[in-house]
Amino acid sequence: MNCDRCKDVIPQGEAEDFCGQTLCEDCFMDAFSPVRTCDPWAVRSASRFGEAGGCAAPSLTVRQGGILAILSETGGVSMRTLAERLALKEADVQREIATLRHMEKIRGDMQDGQKVFRLW
Repeated sequence: MNCDRCKDVIPQGEAEDFCGQTLCEDCFMDAFSPVRTCDPWAVRSASRFGEAGGCAAPSLTVRQGGILAILSETGGVSMRTLAERLALKEADVQREIATLRHMEKIRGDMQDGQKVFRLW
């Protein structure tokens, strides 16, 4: 059986049904819990995380560091370019971008009618 979204093969017994679609676990999680890049509470939480109780500032993952390095090098690129340069699916990059936007590390802009991401 194949996933209706990504077309990957779903192992026996691991298929999920969501609104009439047969999805693999990753696509089900994306459908059930979509990425929200504009989330004021997430931004507030991220900015206050290091301030309360002496907590350490949040550290970046390897993927997030790679995104910041690419944006620093290029000045801004599209989601597709980031995914290609990092050899990841766009959905995976989109989750990392949402986290970095909540931390106010990157932002989105329109350039020549195309959405690009750049450093904050």
